[in-house]
Amino acid sequence: MDEHWMARSLDIARGARPHPNPRVGAVVVDVNGESAGEGSHAGPGSPHAEVVALDSAGASARGGTIYVTLEPCTHVGRTPPCVDAIVAAGIRRVVVAVEDPDVRVAGGGIEALRTAGLDVEVGLMEHEAETLDPGYFHHRRTGRPMVTLKAAATLDGQVAALDGSSQWITDEIARMDAHRLRAGADAVMVGAGTLRVDDPRLDVRLEDYTGPQPVPILVAGARPIPPDARLLARDAIVLTPTALKGVDTIVAPGNGVVDLRLGLEALGRRGIVDVLVEGGP
Repeated sequence: MDEHWMARSLDIARGARPHPNPRVGAVVVDVNGESAGEGSHAGPGSPHAEVVALDSAGASARGGTIYVTLEPCTHVGRTPPCVDAIVAAGIRRVVVAVEDPDVRVAGGGIEALRTAGLDVEVGLMEHEAETLDPGYFHHRRTGRPMVTLKAAATLDGQVAALDGSSQWITDEIARMDAHRLRAGADAVMVGAGTLRVDDPRLDVRLEDYTGPQPVPILVAGARPIPPDARLLARDAIVLTPTALKGVDTIVAPGNGVVDLRLGLEALGRRGIVDVLVEGGP
């Protein structure tokens, strides 16, 4: 039955929108093998999935098993450590899908639970748990955001008309897909050429969308940036080989051009986990 309950935990996590925190789901199963409580993490500052599930289970958690898609935390942040809550609830067994790569956890939660005398199993449906938030795992392991390239091309491999007259080669449905990709990213990146040709806003324009807008990122060269560019009105981050005045700049020099690796590392230090690249001609 372990796979059944972990699959349920994964389903709960998929329905959550805790960004920039990772999706996490948890299920508490009582001593009779029945579901006693479940929960997911709703976002920064809110209780973690384990605590929500334990609160739902109440006294029924004692002697039971908790299934959780990500290793319980041991550190004090905006919320208390989940390990303490699990131990205090009298849980006997913990099944964890994947170890948390965050350096503040990184196996420490598993070790603490075992030290407290709990039976802990790790790795059940690990791949499925990682695919819930691939950007989170990539960022925590490399220090850089995960980069996704959005590109459109005609059947003969062209991205625009040779004379530059074409604004779009996609239909309305595809353009709405692009906005959904933006909604799932922390930041959207373009180059200086796209800026000058399209003057994009790089915001999410989906009906009824109320989530956060992605941060615009411009990869700039030596040429001046148009002062009336719409990105600048949205507090864009500019990656540049040399310092610029009047804009939020990340200097990433690389032989006269931007060193993207340095730039991505700097973005990662700012907490940006997912970057969508919308390259143009």
